[in-house]
Amino acid sequence: MSLDEQIKGTTEEVSGKAKEVKGTITDDHEAKAEGKLEGLTGKARKAVDDLKEKAEDVVDDVKEKFEKKD
Repeated sequence: MSLDEQIKGTTEEVSGKAKEVKGTITDDHEAKAEGKLEGLTGKARKAVDDLKEKAEDVVDDVKEKFEKKD
């Protein structure tokens, strides 16, 4: 897991939620939508990083199995 990507994702989620709340309080629908989008972008960033890590683990497992056969 790339700590950098996880931090970026979490930062986007928190920032997005803050913007969303601000938009709700001020009745600013555009700010609310931007905040929601930023939060979802952060979640997506973290999910992609998780998938990348899992794919790397699978590749490593396959490499190990082939190395053991030799």
